[in-house]
Amino acid sequence: MRTMNHLLAEGEDLVLATIISHAGSTPRSVGTKMAVRRNGTIVGTIGGGLVEAEILKLAPEVFDTARAQVKTIELMGATTATTDQMICGGRLMIMLEYLATHPQTIREIQDLIAVLQKGRKGYLIKSLQIDPEAGRAESFLIHDGQIVFGRSFLSESWLRDFAPEADKIRTPFIMEAENQRFFIEPTFVPGTVFIFGAGHVSQQVAEVAALVKFRTVVLDDREEFANSQRFPKADQIVVPSSFEQAFTGLEMDSDSYMVIVTRGHLHDKTVLEKALRTKAGYIGMIGSRRKRDMLYQTLLSEGFTQEDIDRVHCPIGLNIGGDTPEEIAISIVAELIKVRSGID
Repeated sequence: MRTMNHLLAEGEDLVLATIISHAGSTPRSVGTKMAVRRNGTIVGTIGGGLVEAEILKLAPEVFDTARAQVKTIELMGATTATTDQMICGGRLMIMLEYLATHPQTIREIQDLIAVLQKGRKGYLIKSLQIDPEAGRAESFLIHDGQIVFGRSFLSESWLRDFAPEADKIRTPFIMEAENQRFFIEPTFVPGTVFIFGAGHVSQQVAEVAALVKFRTVVLDDREEFANSQRFPKADQIVVPSSFEQAFTGLEMDSDSYMVIVTRGHLHDKTVLEKALRTKAGYIGMIGSRRKRDMLYQTLLSEGFTQEDIDRVHCPIGLNIGGDTPEEIAISIVAELIKVRSGID
């Protein structure tokens, strides 16, 4: 998104290809995007090989007409039988949009980036009925219940009904409403990882989590450890006066993932106590089973319930047999991905 914003600001128009639905086995998921430049180079990927070759064939027409298109690409049967590409055997529906070097287009992308950076829920809603005059897919962005840009082409009653359902949306999808079809795309990262502690394992967790599109927040009471030099990929770094104060001002819900990797058992206990009082969707703590069992007994004696204890993943991460900070980070983030995907 930032690359597209930069290219548009530099005066370069683009064609944006977005996967809006798929069936069968396909290389990338719904919502994946790729931008095509006039020179035929691309930014991002929607599956490589055959898929991107087809998009590159279609892009010149979109550039020439400045009109959006919705195309279906078959990855099965005769379409791919004569190629030497790896065949997935599915079907993709892709929207191709012309992004002009227009102040309005640039402002809208900047608004999207700002919403993403805030980490709070927003939704981009596009009509799949291309406007015959404008040649574009009409869209509007909802953030915190308000329309950020565009105008709503849906009734107020629909928007009221949509609000309580919005919290359940995690992935983009096509929906029919009021005799029209719409592509609804969450514009927030589905999962903020709060990393308590800024040691070697934390550094690697922040790096790996960023690679798989988690938003990351690092918290430690030592500024010499919690800083942008050590955590260049972190979306936010918080340096509280103590771990007792670490939760002040944080907004946590079912999309929040707590990773407790502080420098000592007492700090772990402090953070865990506070984490158990939140609605976090995941709470994980590093440590041995012996440490875990001792801490659990203490928490039970202090009034926490077994149901509370059962929320905690400890030892944290999937068991992959690794013991370096990098391997531990991979095991932790793998578990986060598993939880985010809804896999038991």
